[in-house]
Amino acid sequence: MVFFGVRVPAVFSLLIWCALWEVVGRMDAVFIFPPLSAVLVKLVMILGQNNFHEAAIISLKAFSIGMFWAVLVGVFLGFLMGRVDAANKLLGMWVNIFASAPLSSLVPILMLLFGFGETTIIVTVFLFAVWIITLDTYAGVSHISPSLNEMARSFGASKWDMYTKVLFWAALPEILAGIRMGFIRAVKGVVIGQLLVSVVALGAMFSRYSRSFLLEEFWALALILFVFALGISSMIGWVERRVEYYAGARM
Repeated sequence: MVFFGVRVPAVFSLLIWCALWEVVGRMDAVFIFPPLSAVLVKLVMILGQNNFHEAAIISLKAFSIGMFWAVLVGVFLGFLMGRVDAANKLLGMWVNIFASAPLSSLVPILMLLFGFGETTIIVTVFLFAVWIITLDTYAGVSHISPSLNEMARSFGASKWDMYTKVLFWAALPEILAGIRMGFIRAVKGVVIGQLLVSVVALGAMFSRYSRSFLLEEFWALALILFVFALGISSMIGWVERRVEYYAGARM
């Protein structure tokens, strides 16, 4: 960030927004924004509560299972669409529709199909994440230079070697970008699923805080999720940067 010709570290931008939040909260200008300092106090209190630990474990389990299948299916579909033209024509339109659709509206249908339990939450997480992973994987695979295929064949590579040792690594930056975006969308999916299905775990806490106008606790819980999503995104982004040159050399 450049301020009056001086390059300022990005963290100062965050500090400016935090200060603005504190000032707005102290002025009572917008009732839904309590002072940031009070939110941080509640955040520390929530982190020490047993009910938060239990809710976090339930949410993390559903999140992990849903993301595991989203990555597995998304990468597979992306490779299939990128390598088989018929699959791209058959699936491409539907993948784009689901990627841009308001998936929250499908949760009631999932409740009818899978009931009010953990399965519906896992499927919700899966649906929020899988389509963006598929599209980014497809973009990575479809832009690989054909010379890579010719080179692999000239060295006698089998189809399995072609996919696992050449194409996968060449498309890895785009795959990781899709997984990074999928993780962020999955965080929204797990909370929305818990809110709409049976109000359990973190969804129950969000619901209770909002109904009771406990806005300090509400924003504290929201900050915990923001930090979790940002941390996961930053970690995958770091891996993505580490492999970008390696994969680019194979283009």
